[in-house]
Amino acid sequence: MIDSSFLLALREQILKNVDLERIDALKTDRDALIKEIGGVLAQVLTESGQYLAARNATELCELVADEISGYGPLRDLMEDDSISDILVNGPSQIFVERFGQLELSDKKFVNNAQLTDIARRLVARVGRRIDDSQPLVDSRMPDGSRLNVVISPIALDGTSISIRKFGKGKKTLAELIEFGSMNELMANFLVIASRCRINIIVSGGTGSGKTTLLNAMSQYIGENERVLTLEDAAELRLQQPHVVRLETRMASSENQGLVTMRHLVVNALRMRPDRIIVGECRGEEAFEMLQAMNTGHDGSMSTLHANSPRDALARLESMVMMSSAALPLSAIRRNIASAVHLIVQVSRLPDGSRKVLNITEVMGMEGDNIVLQDIFSFTASGERNENGRIDGKFTSFGLLQRSIVYRHALMHGLFEPLKQLFGGHQK
Repeated sequence: MIDSSFLLALREQILKNVDLERIDALKTDRDALIKEIGGVLAQVLTESGQYLAARNATELCELVADEISGYGPLRDLMEDDSISDILVNGPSQIFVERFGQLELSDKKFVNNAQLTDIARRLVARVGRRIDDSQPLVDSRMPDGSRLNVVISPIALDGTSISIRKFGKGKKTLAELIEFGSMNELMANFLVIASRCRINIIVSGGTGSGKTTLLNAMSQYIGENERVLTLEDAAELRLQQPHVVRLETRMASSENQGLVTMRHLVVNALRMRPDRIIVGECRGEEAFEMLQAMNTGHDGSMSTLHANSPRDALARLESMVMMSSAALPLSAIRRNIASAVHLIVQVSRLPDGSRKVLNITEVMGMEGDNIVLQDIFSFTASGERNENGRIDGKFTSFGLLQRSIVYRHALMHGLFEPLKQLFGGHQK
């Protein structure tokens, strides 16, 4: 292993002597970039009269090449498709998530200065800036991955980088059945609900698979519909021919140009959408989203963070209050009850697996309370299967004849498939 002080000195000399314009042109060709850096290293060693073994020289050239190209020690992790999240807590702690489980990787940065330099390069690649006056950045990388960077003085133990990798493949409902996230009956029900323009909220915690499920359901939107997707970081990949994708924007360093989700939702209503899909509802935009669902934009979908269908409704109430505190709670609840038809609750279990725990219909109001009815639910058995995963069963509770799904299926010619789904049995 190269002595760290010697390595740092050589690294600094290489970075000072490289031809930046030439290096920029070689960023996409790693082998050519390493060769170019090798030439610079040889020149530095000759001028300083120092010696470096060939193996160590190759190691240093690869390190600098990875740093210049943007990822540094994270390059191998970014190329590993089994990794979904990369979490850097200072130069010596790089955690990754594989198959729902966190583990400490063997990768390290030379020191916090190198880590911070790489963080700045990553941020610069997305047209942003990070410094003492703006120590937090949240953005989307060119490949679609989410990037969050925090530097000193906010990050106390060294620069922090969080990357939620953008999946190269789009999961289908059939694959989610194969993974054990739901059963075939639930998947077929979600297909019918998506096709017959049911307003759906996908609720769950961080990393529970909300966006994955939303992507899977969106495949069953009709090709003759105009769909608008609104996101903080574009992750939805709809295949329909008529899709308009909009993304929020943070304010510049001069505090100009801020575009919030609420701005996008308000503007989307002026763009003649058939459906509006909000990547994540988290604030004041909830009021406008509910208005859209209540004014002819059936089939709209969104995700939000909550631990149960009932919690999802409480979160919606809180978000609506953020935008319109003057509305009484009873009016807010009636608004929600008439706008939201279905809540799909997803969760990441302790074993790392992701499950659809509930598919719950909003039945309306009784007095001042919203009435919910489970259509499907997952119950854990308390045991593990042969693969070490939590075992359990999915239960179907049938469908009430007064349900909105029942009525929409009749209007959209999907009643027979729905009836077959539940074996002709309706409550």
